[in-house]
Amino acid sequence: MAFPYDDIFEIFSWLPAKAIYKFTSCNKLLSKFPDEPYFALKQAQNALLRDDTCFFIHNDPVQWYNSKIELHPLSQQNELSCGVSNDILLFLSKHTNVISSSNGLILCRLASGPNKLKFFIVNPATQWWLPIPIPEHLHVYQNLRIGFECDSKGCMVFVFDASDRGWCSNLDYKVHLYKDGEWKTREERFFTGGRNLIFDNLVYYNGAIHIISDCFSYISYKPYIVSYNFTNGESRMLSVPTEATKNSDYHDCKMRIFKWGKLNSSSESICLVRLRNYEFTVWALVKYESGLWKRVLKVGVEAMGLMEEDPTITGFVVLNGDVLVFATKKKIYGYDLSNEKYTRIQEICEHKFKLNVRFTSYSNTLRMCGVGALPLPLSELSKGKC
Repeated sequence: MAFPYDDIFEIFSWLPAKAIYKFTSCNKLLSKFPDEPYFALKQAQNALLRDDTCFFIHNDPVQWYNSKIELHPLSQQNELSCGVSNDILLFLSKHTNVISSSNGLILCRLASGPNKLKFFIVNPATQWWLPIPIPEHLHVYQNLRIGFECDSKGCMVFVFDASDRGWCSNLDYKVHLYKDGEWKTREERFFTGGRNLIFDNLVYYNGAIHIISDCFSYISYKPYIVSYNFTNGESRMLSVPTEATKNSDYHDCKMRIFKWGKLNSSSESICLVRLRNYEFTVWALVKYESGLWKRVLKVGVEAMGLMEEDPTITGFVVLNGDVLVFATKKKIYGYDLSNEKYTRIQEICEHKFKLNVRFTSYSNTLRMCGVGALPLPLSELSKGKC
């Protein structure tokens, strides 16, 4: 029995890009799907309603030199949804720094030296890329902090620029936004308060970017979260839970923020994760406007079921709004935060990083990079010709 074209279109738009390419290689009708802009848009929009299935592991994304990158499925069921070829992984490892990922697109920097800025957006599944032109006045890389976000309305690259702040190193930033092929500079500056911010831990929520401060004891201010709203240019400061600030200045205490809950659900918000003395504590921001937090987890890694002797936690993240993923020096583990009874941890994979493990969530989609995108010239990039 033959299915109507519209039904086939709808069914295939829910598949990951890797599965779509497999089917298109053996069917003339389906072979047209990946090249149709409307189908690619539909598939990417559907992917926003599903969990990301994979994650990259890499080192500090703000360093100019390149570092090895690994890609792993979040579970064995997701192994067929990774959809990134070995050639792409090798290229990313040798020649780029992965900065951020959103809805199948990755923002990277070509690792061409500390003073040469070359940024681009790439879709590893389709192997298309879009170079991002950097204005001349933004070429002081050590003073830039960069983020990236894609939603159903489009993609944007945002830059926090501290190049003209003078002697005061932590008061405010000028904000630049790249969208629809052009840069716009906001008149309203981003006020950061008295502490240094952790710019490699950005959370986009409710139309604003959120960044947590450090928690060291060099000043008397308690740790906090600041936000910048791209629509009205307003900066806002959010308090962290009082419990989280206790002993937060100890050298073994780390606090990070992540997305919480599922997209467009009533639970969608921000969560704060604190790691201290081999114990994770997680709070969810249940009332955004009033800054009300609710603790949802407090458990030591031994109570989770971790069997390693003398483990060192080298990095952690919350993926898909409900899975705590963390690394030791040898392995990656996952812990489900959505189950009220809290199941034991699951071993996800081994890895080859020792310290400062960073996670970048990834979804295998046909998302277009934007107007002017071109096929990725791997050979030319590898030779430094682009």
